[in-house]
Amino acid sequence: MQHLRIATYNIHKGVQGLIFNKRLEIHNLGHAVEQFDADVVCLQEVRKVNRQEAEYFTRWPQMPQADFLAPEGYEAVYRTNAVTRHGEHGNALLSRWPVLDHQHEDMSDHRFEQRGLLHAEMQVQGRSLHVIVVHLGLIRASRVRQLAQLRRYIARRVPDDALLVVAGDFNDWGHLVHRTLGSVGLHAHAQARVPTFPSRLPLAQLDHVFARGLRPVGLSVPNGPIWRRMSDHLPLIAEFAWPDAP
Repeated sequence: MQHLRIATYNIHKGVQGLIFNKRLEIHNLGHAVEQFDADVVCLQEVRKVNRQEAEYFTRWPQMPQADFLAPEGYEAVYRTNAVTRHGEHGNALLSRWPVLDHQHEDMSDHRFEQRGLLHAEMQVQGRSLHVIVVHLGLIRASRVRQLAQLRRYIARRVPDDALLVVAGDFNDWGHLVHRTLGSVGLHAHAQARVPTFPSRLPLAQLDHVFARGLRPVGLSVPNGPIWRRMSDHLPLIAEFAWPDAP
């Protein structure tokens, strides 16, 4: 394997629409994740359980969404960011490769937004690969502090010479994320940015995949009617070459 394929997707808890116009999209999302054919899928706004939605939808899955979305042969890792009145949701990682270890760190900056990061280490063809899934806050000052926390976490928990991917929904419309992560050797694809939000009329790229020790070779955003209806974000798929790949 010369290339590593990473997808990131905010799935909006598997439900679209409001109140009486709500529709369940988790089954379509399952087909979408399979189509990515990614080595690692990073997901945000993933529900472990929601009692209200389980009563409302007759086809609500009986298992946590991370397990439901994992294609056959993939390992699913989930950690909770937010606990609500009816359940809980957080970040998930689906890996084609064996997961050696995983950690979670709370990144909540204030009491109105519960945020966190999911860190997994996996073995990919004899190499150790670290992947961190993030979902940052809506307020810029919060994102500044969360990015500083992310840098401290990486310095503390990821060896300097390890292959590292950081992916997720950064909720940032400007250059803050690129500048901050670039200062610690994490870089995204150099091509023009590709909008991922809002899915019906994409204007901004809120979703990114950064890497250290891997060479970016391709970036794509699936688009079209079915993709625009499944979530308020479009998925982002990034390909990287291994350090010794031609």
